[in-house]
Amino acid sequence: MAASQHDPRLPQTDNPATLAKPGGHYSHVAIANGFVFVSGQLPINAQGEKLADASFEAQAEQVLANVQAALESAGSSIAQLVQVRVYIVDVEHWMSFNQLYARWAGEARPARAVVPVPQLHYGFKIEVEATALL
Repeated sequence: MAASQHDPRLPQTDNPATLAKPGGHYSHVAIANGFVFVSGQLPINAQGEKLADASFEAQAEQVLANVQAALESAGSSIAQLVQVRVYIVDVEHWMSFNQLYARWAGEARPARAVVPVPQLHYGFKIEVEATALL
């Protein structure tokens, strides 16, 4: 098999230029069997600036923008979401997040879990991962 050919049995991975370089050994996006898997997105902008000191709402907006950028880089969209997992450091943020999410998701209503956690990397307040159709 030529180096430029992709083995269809293996997932394709991508780190779009619209997102900061991954901070660990992973890819932002993996595509397999007609699905797009978006790794947990943190409130880090495309230039790599960590928004740990920003408000919860600003962090949530950045994370959702990152998820959308990852989906679009793979040829998918918010409308094609199947499942979304949200990790927040304080369940008190649930209502605020739900309002931001509803505006962002529009008519899409994928399966979703919002999980309160004790802490996230870099002191962030939110992380979101998603699965969508290609």
